[in-house]
Amino acid sequence: MLYPSIDSLLNKIDSKYSLVSVAAKRARFLQQNEDPRLDKYVSHKYVGKALEEIDGGQLSFRVANKADTPSES
Repeated sequence: MLYPSIDSLLNKIDSKYSLVSVAAKRARFLQQNEDPRLDKYVSHKYVGKALEEIDGGQLSFRVANKADTPSES
């Protein structure tokens, strides 16, 4: 069984696409800068650590409003 489970992760972030995006960005950041948000990790790999942080409520995402994004004129 995988830890954390996809069901528990989708309770934190509502779409698989967003989940993958957040986990990938955090994994890249962890690889470059050792900045742990949890005291202890089960996984030794960066993507697993990022997923554990999402499951632990340490990572989230927000959707930018149309007014927050720059226009491409």
